[in-house]
Amino acid sequence: MLKSDSKMGRFARSTLIASALAISATLSVPFAIADDDQPEVAAVMEEQVNINTANADMLALALDGVGMTRALDIIAYREEHGHFKTVDELERVRGIGKATLERNRHKILVKDESE
Repeated sequence: MLKSDSKMGRFARSTLIASALAISATLSVPFAIADDDQPEVAAVMEEQVNINTANADMLALALDGVGMTRALDIIAYREEHGHFKTVDELERVRGIGKATLERNRHKILVKDESE
């Protein structure tokens, strides 16, 4: 392996770890990095996401059956109507039905930042 390849590998691992830290902090998902310095992130799945503050990437990652398009729809609804007051209000978003809501109910938070 060339030295430049090694530096790039360390940079990529550092970037991956920093991204995992940022997502973990926002999603309230604690994680641990393996001791052998591999970019493996062992997430302890608490997996809750605040639909009033999460960005599209976080919503798509945390919610089962919600891809980037639906995550953007959640954000558009939030921007147009204000913060969600209840989890059930998520059903008003185009493409989010009862099944998707029930599958994810335990993962969804609607807290205000001030709480």
